[in-house]
Amino acid sequence: LKAFERRLTEYIHCLQPATGRWRMLLIVVSVCTATGAWNWLIDPETQKVSFFTSLWNHPFFTISCITLIGLFFAGIHKRVVAPSIIAARCRTVLAEYNMSCDDTGKLILKPRPHVQ
Repeated sequence: LKAFERRLTEYIHCLQPATGRWRMLLIVVSVCTATGAWNWLIDPETQKVSFFTSLWNHPFFTISCITLIGLFFAGIHKRVVAPSIIAARCRTVLAEYNMSCDDTGKLILKPRPHVQ
């Protein structure tokens, strides 16, 4: 059990730096998209021209929106929450053995159920 716990905590700990970088990238691209959308929506020319022309007139919004969509197609939503996905799957398996684990991978032993 100690070896399993050590390996699980090591694995989750190794995922943290990459997860943090993916979260920062997602935040930056989301803020850029929101800022570009705001500028796109408050532009009075947006209502007067066609949709594609308005997107052509606002390249910052267009590029950041395409980048955000591309990141989601690349699976950034899974990479951002990878440690919690692994911990949840381990909890599912460990439940059969009256154990659980926290988000860092530490094992939690549950008391044995009393059979009467």
